Amino acid sequence: MGRWPTRDDLGAAASSVSGLLLVSPDGTAAVPLGPDDRTRTARALRAAGVGERDRVVVALAEPAGSLWAAAAAEVAEAGAAVGPRGRMRLHHALTALRATTLVATPTGAMDFLARLHLEFLLDPLDLGLRTIVLTGEIASKRTMGHLAHEFGARVTEVLASPFGGAALAWRAAEQDPLTPLADDLLALASPAEDVLIESGPAELVLTTPGAVLRTGLVALGPDHAPAHTVGEHVLVRGLWLALPRLEKALARIDGVTGWELAVSRQGTLDTAALTVTFGRESLIGNPMWKARIEESVRALTPISVAVEIAPKVSETPAPGTVNDLRGHHLGRDRSLIT
Repeated sequence: MGRWPTRDDLGAAASSVSGLLLVSPDGTAAVPLGPDDRTRTARALRAAGVGERDRVVVALAEPAGSLWAAAAAEVAEAGAAVGPRGRMRLHHALTALRATTLVATPTGAMDFLARLHLEFLLDPLDLGLRTIVLTGEIASKRTMGHLAHEFGARVTEVLASPFGGAALAWRAAEQDPLTPLADDLLALASPAEDVLIESGPAELVLTTPGAVLRTGLVALGPDHAPAHTVGEHVLVRGLWLALPRLEKALARIDGVTGWELAVSRQGTLDTAALTVTFGRESLIGNPMWKARIEESVRALTPISVAVEIAPKVSETPAPGTVNDLRGHHLGRDRSLIT
């Protein structure tokens, strides 16, 4: 089957790949735009019911946003990428463009709905959305049905490539299996070994010429619907946070002996909090040291990560840990997933 690269491997090989490259927001992955990526994404929009009279607004981060907007322009009357912008600005864009279709992450769509009700005092039905396409995250249960009821729209979910955002498979309801948009592209693999398997828990992989790309997404059954993540990247708000880069940045700061990244979804959006442990008592209340950590985290990722300082000292260095209160991330070590 050739090579079995992970997201880290794709980032390390960025200087040798050619063509039009899709680069993740944090720069940890770079892949060339495939010849069929836009075609599959357009096919996903057609499967969602988007037609030539529709106007599509894509509220996804780059590089997925531009790819989806370009695909929408082939299928619909218009396609526009507005990014995961503030909810009032998204509302203005939907209204100004007379959008009939919204492409967004599940939590982005749910947060938009909540703000329409609670902050803007607007009726979601007044937007006139006929179609909502959810992609880029592991959705909470009953999200599709709730959005369909509130907006009076048809809601579909699309499994997209975690590297560039191109559509891979889709489904019309939460209980439905995913329907692949291309043959022999998606497969299941053992998280611990470089072998393909028939059923989960298994890591979703993309079978490309000469390589099998590990996505970091874990499916529990043969329908390819991801329920978890695994490995050295954690999915937060539709973006992947690189744990090795976080670890390396914190190792440069004198006095840091350990850290825990906690991710939760108590409301409509994911929240991330980094708790750092110091080895010296004098650093716990030092605002300069906390500011250094905050600056280091901001330099790594566009994801908003709150920084907290552990109240107790630990002189013994310990590896960083992830506490995913959503139940999504199974662990940093693939070999321990069974």
